[in-house]
Amino acid sequence: MPATTLSIPTPDGRSDAFAAFPDGGGTYPGVLMYPDAFGPRPALWGMARELAGHGYYVLVPNVFHRHRPAPVFDLPEHITTENRPALFGQIMPLIEAHTAERALGDAAAYLDFLTAQREVRGGPIATIGYCMGAVLAMRTATAHPDRVAAVAGFHPGALVTDQPDSPHRRIPGLTAEVHLGLAENDMTPEAITEISQAFDAAGVGYSCEIYPGTVHGFTMADTDAFDEAGSRRHWERLLALLESTLE
Repeated sequence: MPATTLSIPTPDGRSDAFAAFPDGGGTYPGVLMYPDAFGPRPALWGMARELAGHGYYVLVPNVFHRHRPAPVFDLPEHITTENRPALFGQIMPLIEAHTAERALGDAAAYLDFLTAQREVRGGPIATIGYCMGAVLAMRTATAHPDRVAAVAGFHPGALVTDQPDSPHRRIPGLTAEVHLGLAENDMTPEAITEISQAFDAAGVGYSCEIYPGTVHGFTMADTDAFDEAGSRRHWERLLALLESTLE
């Protein structure tokens, strides 16, 4: 499976990125994969390779590129429940610095770069994300409705907040089909209702599913949160979404 590291021009300098794609010499639908709060790292790059094996060009940008290249944090080989608090002491300042304005500037740059790659087929792409990456995937899809046909978020971050720039407030402009795969405590029933009403009002196809027995981070094989059944369900839902929207 071909894979490469790349450098993407953004409004705030160059963003390093990882890309994986099939070894077929053709062109493939593009997928922009946003990482979770731990950032791009071998576990994410492995997921990109797995998705590329199903016939997609997958770009994983370093959303923390303003701070340092990936892997951004000095992570243990396996992230345990015990070492999460100390890690988040390092991570939260970078998350807080990644404002909606910065995210949208990056998103436009990532889309331009992805769709210009010679291995990427013309037409709309998909945005997918994990944890905070789900927020970035949604922001990208709502800001570029003519360029994004599918958006998927797994164990998402704060999609519904009381802030003026809450991601759910931008859903009226959405045209992409959506799947949200939630751990059992990711979103309150009230938040699920609110975002579902926003999808209904936008007239888009969507599913918002709680994956039973899972905790936040269930797709990440390098953490204690990983759940094999939840990960398998995530791949099933993601591949079905991409097949129905990008093929």
